[in-house]
Amino acid sequence: MEKVVIIGSGCAGLTAAIYTARANLEPLVLTGAMPGGLLTTTSIVENFPGFAKGIDGTELMMEMQHQAERFGARIQFGSAVDAIDFSGSQLKLTVDGNEVETQTVVIASGAGHRHLGLESEAKLEKKGVTYCATCDGALPMFRDQPLVVVGGGDSACEEATYLTRFASKVYLVHRRDELRASKIMAERTLSHDKIEMVWNSEVTEVTDVEQDKVTGVKVRNTSGDERTIDCAGLFIAIGHVPNTQLFQGVIDMDDAGYILPKRGQETNVTGVFVAGDCSDKVYRQAVTAAGQGCAAAIEAERYLASLDQ
Repeated sequence: MEKVVIIGSGCAGLTAAIYTARANLEPLVLTGAMPGGLLTTTSIVENFPGFAKGIDGTELMMEMQHQAERFGARIQFGSAVDAIDFSGSQLKLTVDGNEVETQTVVIASGAGHRHLGLESEAKLEKKGVTYCATCDGALPMFRDQPLVVVGGGDSACEEATYLTRFASKVYLVHRRDELRASKIMAERTLSHDKIEMVWNSEVTEVTDVEQDKVTGVKVRNTSGDERTIDCAGLFIAIGHVPNTQLFQGVIDMDDAGYILPKRGQETNVTGVFVAGDCSDKVYRQAVTAAGQGCAAAIEAERYLASLDQ
């Protein structure tokens, strides 16, 4: 019988592991298919406190993993949860075909960036194609260069506006003729002298795979006309997909699939807590995920203590 099982190994999951391990709860961390989570897709992290010169995303996650292991956390790499049964007094998980019983679960399964689905996009990821302006926008490769943002919601507008601090110009490509963003965000974006709208258009290719870096994007409008926009980076902001499909019908979530905490990091199921991007569609930052992981761990520890009273 486990005391704590943590599903996910991003900032939220590993912070929860550090705290529960230091409480001598010997947590079991199931990494899933992407150990370290989305932060491992970011080359340099410059906004996580404590690293004045920045740190590679993968290196940061490895350091957090080693820190958790130092206190007794057990990391099970590549293991996926196939099924759950939260109907009884003990929580049951099917992990790689084997049943695991536990007293508490911390869901930190994260979310994935919604992709355009282009072959060139995949090949140039981390080489000029990125999904987080806050994470990557200030990198030297993007400074004083034209950049392209794809999307039309609040996130895309925020990304485009943020990038104006560093870029020589920002093109915002949207498939419709008006933004879906809130009025204030749309007005702020449309009035900015560094942002040029590319309406009724979609990105069809990222160039140049042969050079192993982004040199531009090809866009096609609804009339079928094509053009190439020269740029040093493509920032894709068309939404996120929370990794919560496994918990549908059991854990309360909104229409988009984000888990809804009830109080603090508690879910509607006793003994199950949540942290990070699988429940946060507002901030989606490494530091906020870590904070939620800390909170979930403390709540799990207090819950376990209450069982012994």
